[in-house]
Amino acid sequence: MKIAKQAYTTGFSEPAVRRVKDRRNVSTVAEDLGLVEQTLRNWVRTAAAGKLG
Repeated sequence: MKIAKQAYTTGFSEPAVRRVKDRRNVSTVAEDLGLVEQTLRNWVRTAAAGKLG
């Protein structure tokens, strides 16, 4: 059975990325927000490329 992909708004992802950039641990931020770590890592990478949001 396939699990539906969760959609997140930029209003959710941008503050999450900011928390990581403020020297917070990716795993801690992901756990606090109920995210999979890889999702947050992808957002950080996308934001670094200037393509988030």
